[in-house]
Amino acid sequence: MGEPGSTRGPGSTRSPGPLRSTGFRRYLGARLVSVLGSGFATIALAFAVLDLTGSSADLGLVLAARSVPLVVFLLLGGVFADRLPRHLVMVAANLVSFATQAVAAALVLTGVAQIWQLAVIEAVNGTAVAFIMPAMTGVLPQLVPREQLQQASALGGFARNGGSIAGAALGGIAVAAFGSGWGLAVDAASFAVSAALLVGLRLPAADRAEATSVLRDLRDGWREFASRTWLWVVVLAFGVINAVEAGAWTTLGPVIADETFGRKVWGLAVSAQSAGLLVAMVVLLRYRPRRPLLVGMAGVFGLVPAMAALGLWPHGWPLLLVLALAGGFGIGLFSVTWETSLATHVPLDALSRVSSYDALGSFVALPLGQVAAGWLGAAFPARAVAGLGAVVVAVTVAAGLLSRSVRDLPAAPPAVPGR
Repeated sequence: MGEPGSTRGPGSTRSPGPLRSTGFRRYLGARLVSVLGSGFATIALAFAVLDLTGSSADLGLVLAARSVPLVVFLLLGGVFADRLPRHLVMVAANLVSFATQAVAAALVLTGVAQIWQLAVIEAVNGTAVAFIMPAMTGVLPQLVPREQLQQASALGGFARNGGSIAGAALGGIAVAAFGSGWGLAVDAASFAVSAALLVGLRLPAADRAEATSVLRDLRDGWREFASRTWLWVVVLAFGVINAVEAGAWTTLGPVIADETFGRKVWGLAVSAQSAGLLVAMVVLLRYRPRRPLLVGMAGVFGLVPAMAALGLWPHGWPLLLVLALAGGFGIGLFSVTWETSLATHVPLDALSRVSSYDALGSFVALPLGQVAAGWLGAAFPARAVAGLGAVVVAVTVAAGLLSRSVRDLPAAPPAVPGR
């Protein structure tokens, strides 16, 4: 295993952390820079569309334009990530994303942007992300030993959400002060820096799947996915949860903000959610639950009060910030326990394909959620739609926890001596 970071020596009581690995530090830096830029883009893209037309339906369409190709190409991205050096797949995809966001920034800054142009650009960007996501999941177990996976996942989440906090907060301020184009420009630069960090990684060729036909690779990946009940139950649940959050929170949140508490507060709300995620990462650096998915899925209930507050009490924005923080903490618990469960219970040579099925199932309804929320927000009060979303999330999480395979999935088995 390339650059494992540490090994247990005679008389040692604990293994040094994954930060001892140069490869892991590069990976961590790339994630931090990328999400810092994405924090800017999340705010900038939403308000760029709203500044052009003021239409929540247009915003939903632009966001869906990114989500549709992401879903369509995820399985192919998983196949390529299991066949090729995963870090080079991420480098190529990051360079494509750099180009798309640079064009979007130029169009907005020069005042010639149109909705269809932003939709096409986001479609190309979504295609690139479809190759990044499964490759990123597969890279981590190649950089650190099994016993460090939860700690490495927590550190990755710490960097990801720390960047989101800074990105969203600074993005909200920058967009309000200088306009949306500069937020998109920062996102473009972040992809270039991320590619530069990842290009130096060295991963073992032995961990790659043998190249066969694409169809066979997909069939083998599906067999690994479908054979694990805990996996497909959670993925089905998140197909609903992600769609509702993308619609009620991400799409309608900026609309409600413009109607009530303003854009700067919305940036703070997104940052508060990311801060909660950050706190969860710190907790999970030490806390190792015996039944990780039970803890993780229970944490997802934290989304419900924040979404309800957005719909029912948006003028009481200090409460919204507190509940967004709590919701972020719950999602953070799930994020790390899920990533660790995948990395430790799925064979490495199939991990990217399995994670692509995971992402496909989890995100397949994202475009529907975004478009539906945009239309519903135009036809009905956006606040009422957000409140309904809170109810749907609560019911879906409870349904997922009815599965014993989810509640009883054990933590990672200990590493095999000598491996």
